Amino acid sequence: MEKNMDMMKFAPEPFKIKMVENMARLDKEERKEAIKTAGYNTFLLKSEECFIDLLTDSGTNAMSDHQWAGLMLGDEAYGGSRNFYHLEETVRELFGFKYVVPTHQGRGAENILSSLTIKPGDYVPGNMYFTTTRFHQERNGATFRDVIIDEAHDPSAILDFKGNIDLNKFQALIDEVGAEHIPYICLAVTVNLAGGQPVSMANIKAVSELAHKYGIKVMYDATRCVENAYFIKTREPGYENKTIKEIVHDEKSVCKLLCKNGFRVEKCSNHFLENEGNYSKTWYVIARK
Repeated sequence: MEKNMDMMKFAPEPFKIKMVENMARLDKEERKEAIKTAGYNTFLLKSEECFIDLLTDSGTNAMSDHQWAGLMLGDEAYGGSRNFYHLEETVRELFGFKYVVPTHQGRGAENILSSLTIKPGDYVPGNMYFTTTRFHQERNGATFRDVIIDEAHDPSAILDFKGNIDLNKFQALIDEVGAEHIPYICLAVTVNLAGGQPVSMANIKAVSELAHKYGIKVMYDATRCVENAYFIKTREPGYENKTIKEIVHDEKSVCKLLCKNGFRVEKCSNHFLENEGNYSKTWYVIARK
């Protein structure tokens, strides 16, 4: 009884819900007809036909009262918007990157990155992949190679950091194709395709060390870097007394190319860069498109 009482002790969410949105609830026959009409392709279902939509996590989180207020206070100037400079200042504070290029969402950032760095015949290793990320890599002529640890492919395996990269697999790819044919390694935190599995700080640093030994850049897909930092804080010895902000700074320190992220915001992503040359090339790609 005491154990059951302990399980019932929890802190309520520290926010108020100010808005609700009605959702349709189709019965079984209506659902069967809807999926048949869509040609059994879930992408062709109408949104009102889906009671629980698990297609994406982009743009699905609720906005705070401050974010809604920010829409009304925003500077919608076509160029030189003060909101951009506020974003740039915040990125520099939290991540330390000098250059910021906003994009509409992650796939836009991926397209720019792939156009700038990949040439036909290249190989891009990564800890699994996100669908659009791999598409843009292969569309620009690269071959994707999965270098995640074997346990990530076993749903029954229980590990603290199931998203880690297998250094032996990474080294084997370098030996096989040559470092000159690997423009970067894609290090995702957390790993979406594995169910949001985190990556340890020790692995992040080891991957960075091996990559930079051969002159290979590290592309840090930081979409869930804050959540990953939480897992590091709660699971990795030596980080229990560090703040999430400090851990995010440590995570970012391995990245020598850029970050792609869209965390805690609606439908947005960013390029974060340290190199002015890459920054100029990125804007050229955007203008050309």
